[in-house]
Amino acid sequence: MKSLFSKIKKLLLNKWTIGATVFLILFVIFSNVLIKQSTKKDIYKSIANTPPKKVALLLGTSRYTTAGYTNLFFKYRINAAAELYQQGKIKHIIVSGDNSLKSYNEPREMLKALIALGIPDSSITLDYAGFRTLDSVVRCKEVFGQSEVVIISQRFHVERALFISKKHKMEAIGFAAQDPPDKYSIKTQFREYFAKTKAVIDLYIINKKPKFLGDLEKIRL
Repeated sequence: MKSLFSKIKKLLLNKWTIGATVFLILFVIFSNVLIKQSTKKDIYKSIANTPPKKVALLLGTSRYTTAGYTNLFFKYRINAAAELYQQGKIKHIIVSGDNSLKSYNEPREMLKALIALGIPDSSITLDYAGFRTLDSVVRCKEVFGQSEVVIISQRFHVERALFISKKHKMEAIGFAAQDPPDKYSIKTQFREYFAKTKAVIDLYIINKKPKFLGDLEKIRL
């Protein structure tokens, strides 16, 4: 009898494990399809076709890879922001990134790169508390008072940022910067599947908030 109970218990545990695995896979797929489909009409790739917005939200990343090379995600985002500004599509850029360590400052590096391309520092606002995409997007509205913005990053990242902006009732569009070669971004693209899943959980299950907000900071246009 004891052996029978043991077999039944093992069978039930196996079924629960299989069921949980299937549910997780389906939830990841659902989250990714939901975010991609709900944002695709608001993402632009051509500067000529991009509707003008007064302010852009440029999402941060590291300037260099762990091996010390130029990070192409960084380079292409900076180029996109500079071109949008130079073509008159935007007038001001909120640069939002991670500055959690004294030795790591994404906004400062993006500022230097933008100035090197001819963007005046008077047209750039730095957000040092963009620790996550959710933080950057919500702070854009709640701290800097900007809801109608163009969000700049690679397409996979813009999709997630726009999804967050819609939940927070922002009237944002996205501009998809150039993607690095496929081989360059395999790990990033893989992580994005789970990042999109986490975005759905953050917004609709646990109601995740930014790490820091703060007083309103006016942007002079």
